[in-house]
Amino acid sequence: MSAYLMNTYKRLPVAFVRGEGAWVWDESGKRYLDALAGIAVNGLGHAHPRLVAAIADQAAKIIHTSNIYRVLEQEQLGEKLAQLSGMDNAFFNCSGAEANESAIKLARLYGHQRGIELPTIVVMDRSWHGRTIATLSATGNRKAQAGFEPLLGGFARVPFDDLDAVNRVAENNANVVAVLVEPVQGEGGIQIPEQRYLAHLRELCDRKEWLLMLDEVQSGMGRTGKWFAYQHTRVQPDVLTLAKGLANGMPIGACIARGAAAQVFGPGNHGTTFGGGALICRTALTTLAIIEDEGLRERAQTLGERMLAAFRQELSGIDGVREIRGFGLMFGIELDRPCNELVKSALEAGLLINVTYDNIVRLLPPLIISDEQADAIVSILSPLIRDFIKR
Repeated sequence: MSAYLMNTYKRLPVAFVRGEGAWVWDESGKRYLDALAGIAVNGLGHAHPRLVAAIADQAAKIIHTSNIYRVLEQEQLGEKLAQLSGMDNAFFNCSGAEANESAIKLARLYGHQRGIELPTIVVMDRSWHGRTIATLSATGNRKAQAGFEPLLGGFARVPFDDLDAVNRVAENNANVVAVLVEPVQGEGGIQIPEQRYLAHLRELCDRKEWLLMLDEVQSGMGRTGKWFAYQHTRVQPDVLTLAKGLANGMPIGACIARGAAAQVFGPGNHGTTFGGGALICRTALTTLAIIEDEGLRERAQTLGERMLAAFRQELSGIDGVREIRGFGLMFGIELDRPCNELVKSALEAGLLINVTYDNIVRLLPPLIISDEQADAIVSILSPLIRDFIKR
């Protein structure tokens, strides 16, 4: 490990030098099947030829000018995302944390504009919204927060998928202005709420004049079989945040709004140096076009059902496997014990996976994987889990 980098990651002892599709190669030439996709970032896999050509073409034209001027590619991306999401307008920045920071600022300004001095946002246990001080304060992960106190106030935390708890906050806190929630909790271990959860939150927000803000940084961009996970319901958010798979590895975040929320920010209320540059937005536009043209949303749903059924068949009835959850190409295999060592075991077997919350194997494969690669992920990982539990 380099002495010239801050010690902020427990990096695995491997460096990848080349990728193609769902495969990556390390310095020694060993090949690995990527079932993590850069943590839900590389939906198109690695080195997609159409994406590479678009990046090279745009880089040869213009990369950055700043938001002092119009950026045509940014305008085109805003229009495209509005069409796909049913929202009105967008603010672009460089990451999911920044997108959620934008949403938090928007909600607070919305509250102040309504005469609420201490605007409060309802957030969830086990949630993950980022590592800036505001998004870390909103995040429901005490381990990540430890040592960074004092955290920001203005958040009311409740258990995820617990409508009674949200209703109690509504009865007792007149300062609430918004609910911030992931339709599927990613870092929380692929936690999927009951079917009517978002609809009930929408009804409550409408009744109380709160903003419903959905964090789809991990679940968006076709990963669940729809462009956005909320589109599996009839719910429409007031604010939507995106990042990760939006530009397939290029740094981008988006805070998208509609209705009253779309009119909150005015000139000078928010800004960014790098967000929404020509190169990044051209990459995102091409990513969206490829997902659309290659039918990758539909593939995500079909492959997700195939892999979930296969995992449940391979691991059913095994003591130590608590639950196997899946939503499109988002999978969480929850064990009854810490299982971080499975990451190294899988690496040795040529498979890239992740463990979150110490005991949940998380899989987020690229949307472009073949049937054979989907089956290979199951056939490599399942015996590793069985052997680990036996040990």
